[in-house]
Amino acid sequence: MTQLALQFGHRTAHDAEDFLVTPSNSDAVLWLDRWPEWPAPALVIHGPEGCGKTHLAHVWQARSGARFIAPGAVRGALDADDLLGDARNAVIDGCDGVADEQILMHLYNMVAERNGSLLLTANSPPARWSIALADLRSRLVAAPAVAVSAPDDGLIGAVLIKIFHDRQLRVGEDVVEFLTKRMERSFDTAGRLADALDAAALAAGRNITVPLARQVLEQQDWER
Repeated sequence: MTQLALQFGHRTAHDAEDFLVTPSNSDAVLWLDRWPEWPAPALVIHGPEGCGKTHLAHVWQARSGARFIAPGAVRGALDADDLLGDARNAVIDGCDGVADEQILMHLYNMVAERNGSLLLTANSPPARWSIALADLRSRLVAAPAVAVSAPDDGLIGAVLIKIFHDRQLRVGEDVVEFLTKRMERSFDTAGRLADALDAAALAAGRNITVPLARQVLEQQDWER
């Protein structure tokens, strides 16, 4: 497969996947690299949908042995002990969707008492969350918050190249450049678009070319 000349660093992620360090996520990566020397029990990574927050959270989970907690689990939990178990570290992915503030406060305190760390991902920083519980708000607003921005064309192109390579699909640089200029900038879209291109190529018995990519883009709302 033709490779684009990309000036991005390669990092090992969970399950031996590669992820790319770029200006859009480098600050968050630096903070994760600082663990366990964080200045507070919690760290918040925030940014728009599809920017790679969940991927970074899984990377840190693999390194720290953290318990991965969905927001829905927090809303439905009877107490924080059920969520944390015997773990010292925890991740809540999509924390600005958590409704049970008492449970979240208890979870924060438990992690702190165990000298552990709590990683929260969200669309916006805690200062913009609607938090009624004053003690919880003060703790979360005081926690370091680092932004991850939406992927740029270079990063999306690199992600597409990796996805195609992982699936052993031969795709030229012209196709990658065509897609990155037109598709929505998100990792989820890149994965779904690669699936659609693979299926279309198999059905037509042809390689993935620019005309095929244009056809797939026109069939669904992949474009910006």
